[in-house]
Parts: sequence; structure tokens; C-alpha cells
Amino acid sequence: ETLLFGIFKNQIRTLFITIDNNHDSYEEMELSATRIINYILNVFTGLIYLKLHESLYKNCARLLFDDEFLPTFRSSTLLKLNIRIQCFDDCLYLLDGRFSQLHTLCVDLVHINRPHEIKNQGDLPNLKCFSPSCNLAISFYDELILPLLYRMSNLEQLGLYIETVNTTLIDGNHLKRDVINPEDIQRTFVDFPKKNIISNVDYFPEAKQSQCRIYSYPSFTPYYNNITNNFPGGLFQYVRVISLYDEYPFEHEFFIRIQKSFPFIEELTVINYKSQNEKQSYESINDSQNLSLVEYSFLNEIAIVRVHDHYIEQFLFNTKTYLHNNVLLHINYESLQRVTHNFTRENTQINCAKINELILYGERCPISSLQKYFPNAKICFFKSTL
Repeated sequence: ETLLFGIFKNQIRTLFITIDNNHDSYEEMELSATRIINYILNVFTGLIYLKLHESLYKNCARLLFDDEFLPTFRSSTLLKLNIRIQCFDDCLYLLDGRFSQLHTLCVDLVHINRPHEIKNQGDLPNLKCFSPSCNLAISFYDELILPLLYRMSNLEQLGLYIETVNTTLIDGNHLKRDVINPEDIQRTFVDFPKKNIISNVDYFPEAKQSQCRIYSYPSFTPYYNNITNNFPGGLFQYVRVISLYDEYPFEHEFFIRIQKSFPFIEELTVINYKSQNEKQSYESINDSQNLSLVEYSFLNEIAIVRVHDHYIEQFLFNTKTYLHNNVLLHINYESLQRVTHNFTRENTQINCAKINELILYGERCPISSLQKYFPNAKICFFKSTL
């Protein structure tokens, strides 16, 4: 067995590894994942491509490089790395020269904040493809992302799956002027069909805000946030986490569009305080049964805290939405109590029985009737809202 391991460890070139997140502590998970990757890179010295993969987004294991455990790995053979990490410091750590031949880096971050210290700011001439993604909006694009891109003098493919606030509009002019020189733009986009660039702008007059989204299609982003009624459609097979936000109501047909465009979503957040206009048409049970059922095959976490009651009905009515078992639900307690008619309503009972974890926001209340209505759920209370 030892002899076989010694033979194969030098012959393995591509390795996809899944690390089950079975730790109660998030910090323990990070430390365990980091040690495993450190071991792999030190043992399999001929690796060309390494990908940290997970069966479900909620089980993803992330790496964290800190004083508690600083990895010793280096590689002169690794060309492609696809990995999940904690913060921007960890991204800089991966690009400090320890992977001398690396040409493709796909990295998903929890947050992008100011690094504690930048030890190596040298050029990265071998890097041809860079694809960072982050589910949280960042305010330091000009200070952090741009300087890193400047170091990649031979970059050919760039996927910026990030949301920026109060900063530069990342459009074609910005990319031409500030990221890639004109000759590179001309060469890499000469056969790029214009129809494959999607852009849309949303205005929110009540909040006095706006957002602009620009992306190439098909898109490989794992996140798609602040989706409005202005959503242009399309198929997003790689998206696992979405949020819906608008100052205009989401009707039932909108949720059908969302399900078709994002068939593999696992986490969904809705923020909308406007009542559904078509609600009156579906008041009776018979009318509701004529609706097309929205089925979320992989959805395991729903946050409907900052919403009108109609959207709670949208997800809890079994005549509108089909949920699979083992769903985590975030919801306001008083809203839930109203919609379920103090935990007696028949229309919501079937989907409520599929909830395995219920996080309630608001003042803590006796849960005897609540527990009967959610027979399979672990119930927790939080005073603050999402």
C-alpha cells in the first residue's frame, strides 16, 4: 500500500477534492480544510490542477491563512487552482510566489477588505486567467482589486464576479482604460459577439439609489444579488445564491421566471415590502390551485424577513411553492404568526413541516403551538433582523 501510494502520488496531475463540513465551529472547519490542502500540495508534487469542490454550497470548506496555521505548501508544477478562501489577505497569500507556474486562479471569497500587510507586490506575468468572486459588496475596488490586476501584465481572461458600492462603474470603458491595454482588448474581443454582453440598470427612487450590472453571457458567477423585476432572464447554471430586491411587487410569474433561470439555487433571500397586485385573483383555494407551482429542487435556505406578508404566503402556500425537505427558514415571528393564522392555517402546514431549522426574528415567545406546526424544526430566536 505504501509502495503504491509512493508511485501514484507523483503521477496524479488533476485532483478534485470534496471536504465535508461536519464541524460545529466555523473556525475548526477553516483550520481543517487548510491543513488538508497543505498536506495535498506537499504530498502530490506533480499536481497540475487542484479544485476544492463541494456537493452543496452550504457545506463549502474555506481556507484561512493566519498565525494559528501558516501552510508550508509550494509548487512549481501547479497551473490551475480553483479554491474557496476567507478574505483578500488569503488571495494575496496564494499569489506571493509559492506557485511559480500558476496561470489560472479561480477564487471565491467571503469578504474583500483591506489587507493587514502586503508582503509581495511583484508582477504576476504567468497569470493568464483570474476569476475572483464574492457575495458581499466591496467598497475598496480602486484600492485593492485594481492594483492586483495591474500586476497581471499578461492577463487574457478576467471574471470579476463582485459587487462594488460607491466606486467606479466597471464598464467596457473602464476595462479598456484601467485594466487591459487597448491592444489586448482588440485581440481578445475581436470575435466576441456583442449580443453576449448583458447590461441593465435599476433605479430605486424611494431609497435614492441605483445599480448597474454588466456581465458576459453565459455567466459563471456563483452569486446573483439584488435581482429586480427588470431581470433580463437567461439560464445561470452555476449560480447557487441569489437575492431578490425591488420597490415594485414581485408577482407569482416572476418567481416562475426565477426558478427557470436559476435551477440550482440553494440559498434565496427576498426583500420587498410591496403587496402583490395579483393577490386578489388568488384569494380562494381553488384559484390558488390554478397557479403554476414553483418548485425549487435544491433550495435549502430561505430568508423572508424583510418582506410583505404576501411573499411569506408565496413560499409557504403549498399551492404556490413546492419545497423539498430539510429547509432552513429565516422569518419574522409576528409575520409568521399572522400568515399562519396563529399556527392553525392549513394552506401553510405542508411546507412548514418541511422546515428542519427555523430562525425567528423578534421577541421570544412560547413555542409549544409553534413546535407542533413545525414538527421537524429546530427553533431559534434572534432579536435583530437580517
